[in-house]
Amino acid sequence: MIERLSLNSLKFFYYVARYESVTVAAEKLFLTQGAVSKQLKNLDDTLGYALFDREGRHLILTDRGRILFECCQQVFQQIDQCLIQLQGEIKSQNTLIVSCEPTIAMKWLIPRLGKFKQLYPNIEVGLLTSGGAVDFDIQNIDLALRRNDFDWGKAIYSEKIADEYMLCVGKQNTQSVDQIFISSSRPKLWQKFLEIQNGRFNELNKSVLEHFYLCIEASIAGLGASVVSAYMVEREIKYQMLEKLSPVYKDDSAYFLLSASPFEDDVRKVIFKTWLIEEMQASQAEFSALNIQ
Repeated sequence: MIERLSLNSLKFFYYVARYESVTVAAEKLFLTQGAVSKQLKNLDDTLGYALFDREGRHLILTDRGRILFECCQQVFQQIDQCLIQLQGEIKSQNTLIVSCEPTIAMKWLIPRLGKFKQLYPNIEVGLLTSGGAVDFDIQNIDLALRRNDFDWGKAIYSEKIADEYMLCVGKQNTQSVDQIFISSSRPKLWQKFLEIQNGRFNELNKSVLEHFYLCIEASIAGLGASVVSAYMVEREIKYQMLEKLSPVYKDDSAYFLLSASPFEDDVRKVIFKTWLIEEMQASQAEFSALNIQ
């Protein structure tokens, strides 16, 4: 079977399935939509069955298409890893510098970097903590993990990693809470939280701290509740340092990975981005389990 298939058509299929769009796939591959569509049709004809169903403007993978996409994900990731190993002699290019907002870096990303190192021993990741606007040249960074609460401009390449999820937490087994901590880094957080909770926490005394990690530490110390990102307190809830005082809810924002150049130009960026998405999806599964409890 493999000798009958065009590897190009598999690559084009992978990109269309990944972005759920012929238009986006064509942009990423620097090709016309017609060229991508033709490769997909050739692949369908060679296989003898359709890989996509069309629902309006959207392409939906068929059951067979989903199986092939999962297979392509594994194969292309292995090829990416092989290419990185071949580049391993160039030490100066091995360190991928990632900028990340401080609390999400400390509470969520850093505890997982050991796992990334085990999976991809040839990729060195350097981490800088910073938030807000990004200047890749001045800051000397390769990637930046940011929420979409500011306009980073059309010149920067971006890929959505995950939606933001929030909740209210307090110290485990605290009998009563009369104070709630809010981070000043998100001005709309408190109003949005009250709307979702229908004013349930409106009677608490609100205290504003500069960073989320200060809010989290205040709650661990038993000083009151905090409204924080669920990613930031995943471990604290798991190890029963904190407990949820409200359901986990989806915020109006999301995390994006930013790059000064196309991700596909550097296999390390593609691998890190794919791993980041998978890790955040795993965290979201934990959030769903929390809401069921």
